[in-house]
Amino acid sequence: MNQIHLLRNGWNSLDRQTRLRWGYAVIAALALAVLLSLASDRIALLEKKRLRREADLVEMMALKSRIIEARTASQRLTNRLAAAQGSDSPARIIEDIGIKGKSGRITPMKGEERGGFVEDAAEVKIDGLTANEAVNLLHRLEKGPRPVIVRKALIRTRFDDPSRLDLTLTVALLRPAPATR
Repeated sequence: MNQIHLLRNGWNSLDRQTRLRWGYAVIAALALAVLLSLASDRIALLEKKRLRREADLVEMMALKSRIIEARTASQRLTNRLAAAQGSDSPARIIEDIGIKGKSGRITPMKGEERGGFVEDAAEVKIDGLTANEAVNLLHRLEKGPRPVIVRKALIRTRFDDPSRLDLTLTVALLRPAPATR
């Protein structure tokens, strides 16, 4: 309380001009403090906004990479569909691969139409394959130039020779569906 009285007495003892100058200085200091406070709040707001945008950018970059992957896969499928000729069939594709085994049989199945594609299906039975030949056959079917889907694969070892496999596959060749009018 003593210090307040001292300040008040000191203030009252000043002449009018000096008090006016000190008043302007105090007003200027308060105005500067208010401006700095507003600037600090604005900077904090902009910092939060920047952090949110950086998080959004990271998320968008991940989405961009997923879109590029999907576009690449779609383009690959489109190219494979374009490579499918009208004379192609699952039997011909299996014969073109050249992996025969001891005996083989290809039975055509009823195809289906799914989402703009027509599936030409067949059941393929190949006996007496080595494990390497079976893997190569599956790889060439899945990754070959034509759009082939292996719907079902059944691999059994032979009783008479355990190093050989009997392979039963349900294979579907995809073709674009004919345009309906």
